[in-house]
Amino acid sequence: MTDASAFDVNSTTDESGPQRFWAEWRDAVEPRTVALIVGVLLLQFGFILSYVGAFHAPKPHEIPVAVVAPGAYAAKVSGELNALATSPLKARVVGSLGEAEREIRSDQVSAAFAVATGSTTDRLLVTSAGGASVVSAVTSVISRVDAAQHRSVAVIDLVPAQRGDQGGLAGFYLVIGWIVGGYLVASLLGVARGSRPANARRAVFRLGAVVPYALLSGLGGALVGDQLLGALTGHFVALWLLGALLVASSAAVTMAFQVLFGVFGIGITVLLFVILGNPSAGGAFQPTVLPAFWRYLSGVLPNGAGTDSVRRIVYFHADGIGLHLFVISLYVVVGAMVTVAATHVHHGRRTRVEGDQQTGVVAPAPRA
Repeated sequence: MTDASAFDVNSTTDESGPQRFWAEWRDAVEPRTVALIVGVLLLQFGFILSYVGAFHAPKPHEIPVAVVAPGAYAAKVSGELNALATSPLKARVVGSLGEAEREIRSDQVSAAFAVATGSTTDRLLVTSAGGASVVSAVTSVISRVDAAQHRSVAVIDLVPAQRGDQGGLAGFYLVIGWIVGGYLVASLLGVARGSRPANARRAVFRLGAVVPYALLSGLGGALVGDQLLGALTGHFVALWLLGALLVASSAAVTMAFQVLFGVFGIGITVLLFVILGNPSAGGAFQPTVLPAFWRYLSGVLPNGAGTDSVRRIVYFHADGIGLHLFVISLYVVVGAMVTVAATHVHHGRRTRVEGDQQTGVVAPAPRA
């Protein structure tokens, strides 16, 4: 006869205090939660490393400079500038001061060094619209070169920044605002409706929902920067469309990362656009004064491509923005394609698993 005490729940031996505590701890703090916390900690360290690494010791590197001087003396001056230690300048001779000015106004060079043979004062043509850190770096290098020869230099700002864009930072923060808006709206859609859309059609719908948001976001940024604050004036429509493209790029990439990696995709987005993208974008320090790693990233991330595009649109007649627009558009296209394709694969895998569960036969338990 079966002992009735075997079914008495009160007869079970309780776990000791420490054992119960750790059991409840493991139940409350899941491994996934721990992984998220570790991920946030790593992102924090990455943020500190990236920003301090980019900005702690800016040094000029091959800043393009035009040299204007009589005859063979121009080649001599250009050679001396290019031979400077650590290669702060990349000098080349141009035929006249007028040609040098045209190259500055089209952003082909950052400055022009005009040597005066009949005087001890040379001229340095710069553009504060190109970035205060570049002006400061070129002026410092040329001043040291002239001082060593007991000469002086007069600095002339050929393309000054607009009154509302002192330091050239307005465009940088405008671009960052657009990019942040893009990945925030994509992240919110993922939180509200799930990181992975139910199927490829839903992924297309979610991407489509970004289009009106991007247009409104681009419009709002252009209104604030131009009409409301007067920071970047005279190019409203171009800034609007650029802003919409930037928002779409960060949103599409964020969705792709979420489909591929779930909630961890948001962290990867922050790594790409905030930790790597912002310090390399050319805001406080332009790429030519950043360390090599961040200088390279500037041209291949939407942050840097967008910041330089704003600068060229407002100050340099949009010269040279074609490659930047291609880079930003590439993020839109690739992000959207990966989002749809990865959703399709995930949906197919989930459908197969559910089908196996529904059609699977459970073997009967053996008889005693």
